Amino acid sequence: MVGNTAGPRKGASTAAPSPAGSSRRGRFRRPANPGLWRALVPVIALLAGLLAATTATTARGTDLRSAGRNDLTDLIRQAQTRVASQDNLVRQLQREVAAATDRSARSDERIAAIKARAQPLLVPAGLVAMTGPGLTVILDDAHPAEPETDPAKANALVVHQSDMQAAVNALWAGGAEAIRVMDQRLSPTSAVRCVGNTLLLNGRVYSPPFVISAIGPATGMRIALNESIALQQYRKDADAYGLGYQVDEHDKIEAPAYDAPIGLSYAAVGG
Repeated sequence: MVGNTAGPRKGASTAAPSPAGSSRRGRFRRPANPGLWRALVPVIALLAGLLAATTATTARGTDLRSAGRNDLTDLIRQAQTRVASQDNLVRQLQREVAAATDRSARSDERIAAIKARAQPLLVPAGLVAMTGPGLTVILDDAHPAEPETDPAKANALVVHQSDMQAAVNALWAGGAEAIRVMDQRLSPTSAVRCVGNTLLLNGRVYSPPFVISAIGPATGMRIALNESIALQQYRKDADAYGLGYQVDEHDKIEAPAYDAPIGLSYAAVGG
């Protein structure tokens, strides 16, 4: 410190500094055997190259880290890709079966008779694509400015399975002829399930906002939604907490044919 006339702090050395040349000679000494170092450098470089080559051969383009360290998002994305691939395969096989059935019906009277009996059931079962006027209902989680710490209030900020079921049931009760949830057609045996704040439908996972599209009489379906007792609490929470609830009328709504499995695992014919 400038102007400090006190002696050196306790433990400090009072020896005079060495000359600059002497200091450099003490810090940078010539190696005892330069030839040895010149011989070791190529050896070390060779070993490093062998290590890199061995690692590349072992990895073969894969990740050598433990599978448990893979990011969860990547695992989910891989699973979704596999599901989409299997869905495409199922649709292809369904088209092949339908084409084979049509060919057989032209040459086999028994198959033609079975197809004729099944034809009136295709529309109620949701197996035929439909287009027509109707309503869309959008349910969405609330998006508060700050995270909610009260569990009771946090529970009221998300769309629940019961809310989805109430909306779908109200649309059916209001005269809906076909209902599509997100991009999937519902059948009489479809189950709307929620896992956390995501929707699980026919093996596919969807995040909010959830869009329900219904073909049918707009007036009748709107009245059924307004009179639904199961939707009363949701509408109250929408006003109080900002949950999304939107009902719109459309001149044209498209509902694709139901393409998920239709077999029942536990159904039995009554005696």
